[in-house]
Amino acid sequence: MAKTKKTTPEDTLRALYDLQIIDSKIDKMREVRGELPIEVQALEDDLAGLTSRVEKIQSEIDDSENSIQEKKNTIAEAKEAIKKYGEQQKKVRNNREFDSLNKEVEYQELEMQLAEKRIKEFGFKIEGKKERLAEAEEILKQQKKALDAKKKELKEIVSETEKEEDILLKESQKASNKVEDRLLRAYNRIRTASKNGLAVVPVERGASGGSFIKIPPQTQLDIAARKRIIIDEHSGRILVDSLLADEQSEKMTKKLNKLFK
Repeated sequence: MAKTKKTTPEDTLRALYDLQIIDSKIDKMREVRGELPIEVQALEDDLAGLTSRVEKIQSEIDDSENSIQEKKNTIAEAKEAIKKYGEQQKKVRNNREFDSLNKEVEYQELEMQLAEKRIKEFGFKIEGKKERLAEAEEILKQQKKALDAKKKELKEIVSETEKEEDILLKESQKASNKVEDRLLRAYNRIRTASKNGLAVVPVERGASGGSFIKIPPQTQLDIAARKRIIIDEHSGRILVDSLLADEQSEKMTKKLNKLFK
């Protein structure tokens, strides 16, 4: 019966660093994809606002055109009234009736003048609104193009990265299986608490990766010896030596490149 190979602290460190490499790639992939849906949503919101604006301006133009038609009807009715009063004036029997009809004619003429003035005012408004409408429609057109481009970009990224993400998730699980539950829980806890998702970092220039706080020389020697899991007392991250990090990065890059083909 074959003996089960004993997992050494170095094996665990390598598995943890592999896991970190893979999870960081997944994070980056989701980060790029995660920004695009937000941009698409923002463009869709802008588009909805612009569409409402175009509809509102068009509605205002329609209202003004309807008002112009109403004023034209008023003028036509006034002309008919003036014609009617003119005919009646020919049949009056006294000056009082003639003056009364004359006042009605004057009133209708004033109504016509006021209607013509309002028609001009509505006309000026329509010209201004049509300029605004043309500008809004042009912006709307450009926004639609931008939205279509972003949607296409998102679709392409999703289709391109779905396969890679699936591969990375499987590799992440494989690396996780090589780490005991206690350490795996600690790894996930550290990742969750970290802004950049880093739970395992190499020692660089005598300090924890991304940190300027120096690690004592003896601790650096212990890390390089790979005899136990060492946690950085300042950042709380798991530490590995730079040589191990370089080795695992190179191996993982070659492995993933083959899997992604």
